[in-house]
Amino acid sequence: MTDIARPDIKRPKRRRQIVGAVIGVVGAFALTRFVSSLLYRVKPTDPLTFITVPLILSGVALLASYIPARRATKVDPMVALRSE
Repeated sequence: MTDIARPDIKRPKRRRQIVGAVIGVVGAFALTRFVSSLLYRVKPTDPLTFITVPLILSGVALLASYIPARRATKVDPMVALRSE
């Protein structure tokens, strides 16, 4: 494997994260009337919550995919193939 292909490992899968966040926000917004009786002192369509939660979850997903990818780029491909 050449060094040209290695940066592809580090490229995060942002499209999947964005699609998941959009589906989650739409689903949460659709279910607000069912959950509104469980909320105390928070509006069911609180904009701060609808913005903050997907941003935090996207950050966690980015870290969860970046750390193993970074570790994988440090391993020599021939050494990894020989160990299998």
